[in-house]
Amino acid sequence: MRNFDTLLSEIRSCRICEDNLPCGPRPVIQASSTAKILIVGQAPGIRVHETGIPFNDPSGDRLREWMGIDREQFYDERKIALVPMGFCYPGTGKTGDLPPRPECADIWRDEIMEHLKNVELTLIIGGYAINWHLKGQKKRTLTETVKCYHEYGDHIMVLPHPSPRNNIWLKKNPWFQTEIIPELNGRVRKILISDKN
Repeated sequence: MRNFDTLLSEIRSCRICEDNLPCGPRPVIQASSTAKILIVGQAPGIRVHETGIPFNDPSGDRLREWMGIDREQFYDERKIALVPMGFCYPGTGKTGDLPPRPECADIWRDEIMEHLKNVELTLIIGGYAINWHLKGQKKRTLTETVKCYHEYGDHIMVLPHPSPRNNIWLKKNPWFQTEIIPELNGRVRKILISDKN
C-alpha cells in the first residue's frame, strides 16, 4: 500500500478521465489519516471545480449547518475527510450534473479507505455513495434509508443531498429537521469535542 501523502498526490494529478471531462480534470479531495469524520458526496459541482475547494457552494453551506460546524472546522483535514465518489466535475446533463465517473471508485477508493482507520462517523450523501458504502444494506428508497439511520449503528448516517434542489424533499419530510439533524449535530459534536481532549 502506498504512503497516504503519495496516494493523495497521485489522485490530485490523475488524468485518467481527461477525455470524458468537459471542463478538464481537477481532482478535489481533502483527507488525512487522522480524520475522525468522513463525508462521502457524489462529485464536485462547477463551483467546486472552479475553486478547487470541496463543498464550496450553497450545498456546503447547508451541510455545515446540518452538522453544526463552521468553515474552519469543516476544512480541517486533520478532523474531517471529504472524499467524493468522483473527484472531478463530470459535466452537466439534461437534469443536472452527470453521475460521478466510475473510474475514481474503481481505481482509488479501496486504498483510500485503508488509510482512513480513525474515522468514527461516515456521512453518506447520494445514491452512488450509498451503493458503494452500504453494499446492499440500503432500503428501497433514499427516504427510507435516511429514516432508518439507527440500523447502521453510530458510525454511519445517510443524508439527502444538501443541494437547494432538494428543498421540496425537505419540505415533504419535516422529520429530517426535527429528528435527523439533532442526531447528526450530537454525533459530530461528540467526536470533535473528544478530539480536542
